[in-house]
Amino acid sequence: MSESTRLLPDRLTIRPDVGRALEAGRPVVALESTVLTHGLPRPTNLELGLELEQIVRRAGAVPATIAVLDGRFHIGLEDDALRRVCQDASMVKLNRRDLSAAEALGWSGGTTVSATMALAHAAGIRLFATGGIGGVHRGPGGDISADLRELARTPVAVVCSGAKAILDLPRTLEWLETEGVPVVGWRTDVFPEFFTSGGAHSVSVRVDTADEAARLISAHAAFGGGLLVCVPCPSEAAVARQTVATALERAEREAAAAGVGGKERTPFLLARLAEITEGATLRANLALLRTNARVAAEIAAAMARRSGLASTPPAASA
Repeated sequence: MSESTRLLPDRLTIRPDVGRALEAGRPVVALESTVLTHGLPRPTNLELGLELEQIVRRAGAVPATIAVLDGRFHIGLEDDALRRVCQDASMVKLNRRDLSAAEALGWSGGTTVSATMALAHAAGIRLFATGGIGGVHRGPGGDISADLRELARTPVAVVCSGAKAILDLPRTLEWLETEGVPVVGWRTDVFPEFFTSGGAHSVSVRVDTADEAARLISAHAAFGGGLLVCVPCPSEAAVARQTVATALERAEREAAAAGVGGKERTPFLLARLAEITEGATLRANLALLRTNARVAAEIAAAMARRSGLASTPPAASA
């Protein structure tokens, strides 16, 4: 168990198979829960939540979906808890800022990238798979997601498909560069743009194998903070950039007219994009989430091999 976990023994509820894997040094992949509580429609969210855990297992790692239930920080969810997360409409959206309030006041909710990174690090998990990170929002306001600050300070590698397409991608990349966060392309030289497989901006470094990624993550640990491993959306599910841009313009106008802002803006825009594109962006989102979970598990297994530890697929928890 990591030193950070020993400091919080009574604040983390760790699923037994996750705890055993961490104790033995076997590969573990954290998964966020906000995509389940706020990012996907029901019952697709539950179907995907269960599927992502199986994808991680098949690739040789232990999945640890992270969420907060009744003020407890859960590192890995039993099936009934995962169903609750996906089916309970009262779940709130929790970033790092909200964790202390959630614990003190007994809240239940899905964890964003920033909150998932913080809790994964507390449990000693070094790798986390998600869809897309938050970033710098478009427009003069310059709203900056808590995800970026978390990446700059928390030593967890995040496997994603870049930043969400609704964001200001050049400013997001500039922020990451300023804060020293490596933006790693998985078999690509360009920064993925979430729903699309291509992009107009370069990554800082490219890797082509899980072992290369594991070596890079290990080397970066000496410098502190996290890093991004950016995996393009599978080409067969990707949406044309112009299609996304046109739909996003319409969705943003509707959000402004409805006065939607803050933490509710991203779920609103993603939902409207799915509707406007007749499900194309939703299908892309599901495809990239599956791919990212698999790639993260492969990298986690490579990291375990580099440590000389067993990386055979663990048995499912009872």
